[in-house]
Amino acid sequence: MKPLAITLGDPAGIGAEVVDKALREIDVPARLFGRVDDPKYGEISAENGRVALQAIDDALDAIARGECSALVTAPIHKQAIALADCPFPGHTELLADRAGLKRYAHDYAMYFDSPSLRTVLLTVHEPLHRAIAMINAEDIAALARLMSREYAKLYGKTPRIGVAAVNPHASDGGRFGDEEETIARGVAMANDANVSGPHPADTLFLAAREGKYDVVLAMYHDQALIPVKTLDFAHSVNVTIGLPYLRVSVDHGTAFDIAGKGIADAAPMRYAIEWAARHAEKFTP
Repeated sequence: MKPLAITLGDPAGIGAEVVDKALREIDVPARLFGRVDDPKYGEISAENGRVALQAIDDALDAIARGECSALVTAPIHKQAIALADCPFPGHTELLADRAGLKRYAHDYAMYFDSPSLRTVLLTVHEPLHRAIAMINAEDIAALARLMSREYAKLYGKTPRIGVAAVNPHASDGGRFGDEEETIARGVAMANDANVSGPHPADTLFLAAREGKYDVVLAMYHDQALIPVKTLDFAHSVNVTIGLPYLRVSVDHGTAFDIAGKGIADAAPMRYAIEWAARHAEKFTP
């Protein structure tokens, strides 16, 4: 296979450390992008943001030239890239823009994959009150179709998608809110996907873990991420679906508090690299 393109993330974080440790333990061809010039670990700076952003651009260029296959990203720091004049809150939105993808849920989305649970997010980095207000049927239907298409690339079959309710007990017939009516319309609109719901979220994730559903379509960030990280933090990956190439990331941040101490756990990065290598060719044009 072609080498993976691996970015080292913010140079003041643990990215370079965990990438180095991971590659020492596994035999996966890789090309690294980024640099570490004896940084001040844990320091938020525009320069570090620029280094991280340049590494991403260089890796994307290598993929576009056919020199690398999938992209594996170490964590960047949101404040650092903002200081470097990046208008995007993170990798997902930045990579979508670079690929010309405009509409979240329709063109691209954030998906988490682990041996225990798989889930895709209807909304990402939004305050909870805004995330709930953003729920609409068209986005739900579009995301179900997008997830079905991308899951088929990964696993060769159409997924069974369970859509989460947002209110307790799926609002219990409207007693606790009316958002479930909107969610139900979205499910009905996605009639070309194997999708059902809304299901009460407190039991849906358990049902998915036990094999009733392949993917949970969650309404907001923490509704998805709390169960994923609790069940299998070291073996979960963040995947940006909809891109013309495979992009995989660890499901943790820059860990400035332990950067430079040599104690960062490389297990999540090792898993992300192995996962990317396993699926990269499925996305190669």
